[in-house]
Amino acid sequence: MPIFGGKESDVFEAIDEHLEVVSESLVAFRELVDAYLDGDFERARAFEREVDQLESKADTLRRGIETMLYEGAFLPANRGDYVRLSELIDQVADAAESAAHTLVLAKPKVPKELRAEILRLVESAVETYRVLVQAVNAMNSDVDRAIELAKAVEDAEEIADEVEYDVKGKVFESETVTTYAKLVWNQILTKIGDIADRAEDASDQVMLMAIKRRG
Repeated sequence: MPIFGGKESDVFEAIDEHLEVVSESLVAFRELVDAYLDGDFERARAFEREVDQLESKADTLRRGIETMLYEGAFLPANRGDYVRLSELIDQVADAAESAAHTLVLAKPKVPKELRAEILRLVESAVETYRVLVQAVNAMNSDVDRAIELAKAVEDAEEIADEVEYDVKGKVFESETVTTYAKLVWNQILTKIGDIADRAEDASDQVMLMAIKRRG
């Protein structure tokens, strides 16, 4: 059973929509990377535009959530927590957009032997966000579960960090990738890792809010 109603329920519905749009931006980003690694640059650019559009939509939803909060949802002492949460969730889409732009604009040579490794990093980052979504959703009904899932986000982010470090090492060790491409891929891989980092930042906020609510 939800522990809030009225305007608060409207905020949770808006947060759910925001979470879904950010999730869609990550799906589009994953497709962009897949297309780029396959050498389909036109398709990659199409997904870049989709990531841009979804990031803009996420921004609009975030501003709508903030408006609802400042119009009276939740007690004044709690509104800032939800504003901060929506900002942190939004930063996940920002990270995906930044990674997408860097990849498409810099156009580094694709290390064919590392294709699966790069996609593994993308999947690890996306998985971190998936767990975050579960943690945010749990706050409306079970704060203990929300805390447990927030901790799981941290675990998922650590896995993504390990994958990122491993892939970077293999890129720099590669004899088929130019120095320029290595530097660009290092930047791109860092930005992909930022997706998981931003999800973890949001999970820290979930943890804080759940602990405060539990008392």
